[in-house]
Amino acid sequence: MTFQKAFAAMLIASFLLVHFANTQKVDYSKPPTPAPQAPQPLDCIGACKYRCSKSSRQNLCNRACGSCCNRCHCVPPGTSGNYEACPCYFNLTAHNNTRKCP
Repeated sequence: MTFQKAFAAMLIASFLLVHFANTQKVDYSKPPTPAPQAPQPLDCIGACKYRCSKSSRQNLCNRACGSCCNRCHCVPPGTSGNYEACPCYFNLTAHNNTRKCP
């Protein structure tokens, strides 16, 4: 009786070992994927200068836009709106939960 239990335990253990050994296979036939390249640095000053060109308070707009651009590494296109192009820029808020970025 103990021989049968030991045999059954060894059989189950060998099946588990074979199963886990087969799931750990690595395919060396494909070349490794290249590392993602860093995005080109954004000219925050130029992007914000255009973004704030129609603002009535350009100095304030440029300061806020520059802060947002440095944090998010993007500025939405155009002089207003288009926040879907840069969600980080849209989601930054000031202390009173108003949008920080122009």
